[in-house]
Amino acid sequence: MPLDRRTFLKAAGLFSAAGLCAPLCARTAAADVVLGSVHVREARYYQRLEGGRVRCGTCPHQCELEIGERGRCRAKENAGGRLYTLSYGNPATVAVDPVEKKPLLHFLPGSRAFSLAVAGCNFRCLNCQNWELSQSAPDEVRTMDLPPEKAAELAATYGCQSIAYTYSEPVSFYEYMVDTAAAARSRGVRNIWVSNAYIQQEPLKALLKVVDAAALNLKSMSDETYRTLNGGRLSPVLQALKTVVEQGVWLEVIHLVVPTYTDDLKQTATLAKWITDNLGPDVPLHLSRFIPRYKLLHLPPTPVSFLEDARDTAREQGLHHVYLGNVPGGGDVVFCPGCGAAAVKRNGYLLLENTLKDGKCGACGRRIAGTWS
Repeated sequence: MPLDRRTFLKAAGLFSAAGLCAPLCARTAAADVVLGSVHVREARYYQRLEGGRVRCGTCPHQCELEIGERGRCRAKENAGGRLYTLSYGNPATVAVDPVEKKPLLHFLPGSRAFSLAVAGCNFRCLNCQNWELSQSAPDEVRTMDLPPEKAAELAATYGCQSIAYTYSEPVSFYEYMVDTAAAARSRGVRNIWVSNAYIQQEPLKALLKVVDAAALNLKSMSDETYRTLNGGRLSPVLQALKTVVEQGVWLEVIHLVVPTYTDDLKQTATLAKWITDNLGPDVPLHLSRFIPRYKLLHLPPTPVSFLEDARDTAREQGLHHVYLGNVPGGGDVVFCPGCGAAAVKRNGYLLLENTLKDGKCGACGRRIAGTWS
């Protein structure tokens, strides 16, 4: 069962009277921030330009920054003509979650994921569920001191089979994520990347060397919707999804159905067909219900009846595994695409039964795609 967050933080030595450790630091001049904080590292991917400017190379925004400016993610800053990340070892939230919460339904069922996030995001989603964290800078929120080695140690101590980089946008704390993932691997702990997949190819391929599973958002099949609803572009996301599969990392795709933006069955069909044709029919698709948050409080929740129709539509395009997120019972069972038998049964996040034998259906022997042990 997941640990109560306060109990976990106390036991891990990360809890203070205020609930978390003190804020990272007040923002001062860029040079002071860089020299005065252990949570700052030079960014791995950037170019130095004339006049002290820099161009970030982590995500497709490729922010060009003058000295003292921060990128769109709020987590990288040009200090003295070099680019630094301000989000290294200073997560704003840490928890132990069921892996099913990520959501991953074909990856280590019933296991626990040590989950962490640093403030910041390279998107501006109008519907963000964690906007207090994602739309803040690392030095604007309370944080805790958790370097990569300590995070890996705690994950192993609490019996977590994986570390999940989640809640905000891990691309914004890329350097911390990669180093933590490497430390986790050295302890036999696996790594889960939960992301908007808005990342350049070079850093993506380096990341995938230490990642075991990815739960990635495909928010729309419309570039216009991506620009309006999320503040990004579609094509880099599609390329990232293909690269994940090409590199052999387990992938599950999340698609949030937002009323008036993405609640269209033709778009659902287009999205599902693209997954089938480009990623394969065994890649699970999670059709998630929108709940009004942040700047879209005026919209209603997605009707469950529409999600059920969208699931049928996605299956008609050849996908073998389509689940409903934020809907009771929507992801409780993994069915064998061969004989239709219930291979894995859950009640919400609670694993009830796993009949797979070496990844194969216990009824017909067909291999079911996923990482099961």
